[in-house]
Amino acid sequence: MSDDDPGTAVRRDRFSGGPARKFLSSLAADEAIFEADLAVDRAHVVMLAEQGIVDSAAAGEILAALDDVEAAGHAELPDGEDVHEAIETAVIDRVGPDGGRIHTARSRNDEVATCIRYRLREDLLDVAEATVAAREALVEVAGEHAETVMPGYTHLQPAQPTTVAHYLCSYEGGLARDTERLLDAYGRVNRSPLGAAAFAGTPFDVDRDRTAELLGFDGTVRNSTDAVSSRDFLAEAASALATLATTLSGLAEDLIVFSNKGVVELADAYASTSSIMPQKKNPDTLELTRGVAGDAIGEATGTLSLLKGLPRAYNRDLQRAHASVFEIAGDVREATEVAAGAVATAEWDEAALAAAAGEGFSTATGVADLLATGGMPFRTAHEIVATAAETVEDGDSPGAAAAKVDEAARKVTGEPLSAYVSREDVESALDPAESVASRDSAGGPAPEAVADELAAAEAGIESDGDALAVERDALDAANEALDAEVDRYV
Repeated sequence: MSDDDPGTAVRRDRFSGGPARKFLSSLAADEAIFEADLAVDRAHVVMLAEQGIVDSAAAGEILAALDDVEAAGHAELPDGEDVHEAIETAVIDRVGPDGGRIHTARSRNDEVATCIRYRLREDLLDVAEATVAAREALVEVAGEHAETVMPGYTHLQPAQPTTVAHYLCSYEGGLARDTERLLDAYGRVNRSPLGAAAFAGTPFDVDRDRTAELLGFDGTVRNSTDAVSSRDFLAEAASALATLATTLSGLAEDLIVFSNKGVVELADAYASTSSIMPQKKNPDTLELTRGVAGDAIGEATGTLSLLKGLPRAYNRDLQRAHASVFEIAGDVREATEVAAGAVATAEWDEAALAAAAGEGFSTATGVADLLATGGMPFRTAHEIVATAAETVEDGDSPGAAAAKVDEAARKVTGEPLSAYVSREDVESALDPAESVASRDSAGGPAPEAVADELAAAEAGIESDGDALAVERDALDAANEALDAEVDRYV
């Protein structure tokens, strides 16, 4: 059938515009970078005026139009393929043909890459600040429970006694690394692609360092092809968020289990009741926190999958790479705040924890260590305690348990415990609190070791808080400087 055939025209009318145009458009999703695009536009226009590429009068008109567009909001933008095109159209509508000078010496390729980085760096700072606040909450609660003995588990089986403080410090350490990963990712996000144009630079005498400065970036992504095509910073950010979400999921799971065992009670604000069973108190917020990890892991995987195998240039696939990372960043930040609040407001039942700390002969390792310090080969001590474990019961007093250990020693070695250690020392080692106190190696659960750990954690929190404040101040200063430059033309 020829192109002149009426059937061809009908098909063209059917497929032109409609579903294809809607599928191509990212305007709705681009609301997330609306404010970023306005900032990028302003910095670009100021630079064009400073370089003499656009005259001051035209620059002033464009910048004033951008103020009007911002005041009207994203919802009032004209239809367009994306927010960049829609804003440019809105400027031209207000200014006339000179409004089209806004796009001189750039492409939507470098424009969108800059907008994504501009927005994402704010998200990363928000999440990093939430991790610092969560660490503060963990340290505060840990400081109140340095001597609160609790059971420690491996494979969900009673293993060795520890303390609430030591347990919480373990999560502070994990969150500290999460903060570090977020700050590292921020450093690589905070580079400007603007001025790279489509991918091969521009013949105009642009000053890329100036636009980077006006936007608060630490520098530029220098190679113009790398600047527009790379999204590894998105993958890195998504991975850091997924790792943080996984840390939070572990904390949430633990609190859910402890709540089930009756040793922790969540505050009402972090729980809910059943619609039909009024006696129940469900750890719903922690279950949702646990669920966020699955979303974050999926997003990290999806981002890498999208980037895999793309040719080295801008590809339209990239349009789908960033919006959900922004969404996950918000979800993970909220989950961080919720987990921190749950820990800060939870009630730890110290009596129930102490009673559970010795269950399952959890002090057995301490007894084996004691025998080894008395000169017995550790493997022999391990065999003795394993033999005793067959008869020791949770209700046994320290004296009764020590007698069973002595019986096991005679059975394994033919000698009484007194050949190596005193009966009193064995009874002491069988006590959960004494067992904890003996483990005073660096990073251990003994109160003195935990005190050192808390001091180090507080120093790390202060250092990271200071680093975040520096970055925030730098962005605020850049915003103020850009506003001042815009005021010169408007």
